[in-house]
Amino acid sequence: MPSAGPQPCPACGGPLVPWRTVPSGDPVVPEPVELWRCATCATAVTAGAPPAVDLHDAGAYSEDSPRGSGIASPVLARFDRARLELVAAGARAPARVVDAGAGRGRFVAAAREAGYEARGVEPSRRGVDAGLAHYGVLLERSAIEDAAVEDGSVDVVTLWHVLEHVDDPRAALRAIHRWLRPGGALVVGVPNLSSVQAVVGGPRWYHLDVPRHRTHFTAAGLRTLLRAEGFRIEQERHVLLEHNPFGMWQSAVNRLTRTPSYLFHLLKRNAPWRSPDLVVTLLALPLLPLAALLEYAAGRRGRGGTVAILARRD
Repeated sequence: MPSAGPQPCPACGGPLVPWRTVPSGDPVVPEPVELWRCATCATAVTAGAPPAVDLHDAGAYSEDSPRGSGIASPVLARFDRARLELVAAGARAPARVVDAGAGRGRFVAAAREAGYEARGVEPSRRGVDAGLAHYGVLLERSAIEDAAVEDGSVDVVTLWHVLEHVDDPRAALRAIHRWLRPGGALVVGVPNLSSVQAVVGGPRWYHLDVPRHRTHFTAAGLRTLLRAEGFRIEQERHVLLEHNPFGMWQSAVNRLTRTPSYLFHLLKRNAPWRSPDLVVTLLALPLLPLAALLEYAAGRRGRGGTVAILARRD
């Protein structure tokens, strides 16, 4: 991919410098991807323009149900309850909630079940179709900046593992700032490039997911961006069951497999069963408890694999 050029860091505005080349891990884009990193806040960006193909409707993001999705339903419900705890810290039900980048609408359905007046905005066709088919949720198909959300009409916006995907994080946050009433809350979660597991994984870190992820935030970079766009930070969490323990284990295993995040892609029906990586993955499964303990220790020290922030519109 071409170089990112002299554009400023999307998090803090600092200068970007060439950093490393990383594998994409997805056969849809087999070429390696170049990353540039901010010399000020250490946030990184994926170089070049996004691919012409919509990667959020292809590969690991295709509309096929993941393997084992039925078995995973209770775990996913637990993850939704944890996110609802953050939402409740922002506003109690029946507050108005918008899930920006709603995916398949699972969290919108969970928020409605919890008594919230919830709706979702999702740019991908895959997500909108699945929301209606699987959860009975009609999502608005739109980018965040173009969504038909009335200014000052929302109590809480959730931006859960979405900000790293958008081309212009500042524009997305400005739109959300307009949606929120004064004092309204934003719940945002992103992978944390300053995490221990990012060091463990290196160029094969589980949460890189290039080139879909356009910005790879550090916790410091995310805080700087939120404050610059008119948000006051109230809570920051690094100990999170969703993504983090598995991310630590998968990042370590990625050092040994030919396909980055092989198990993730296998479950997403994006990797073959017949692969030497399957043997490596099976042999590494007993290390999951150790990886979870390491991730917990990292999270307690503010270096969790992902970070969740509750902020309010000033």
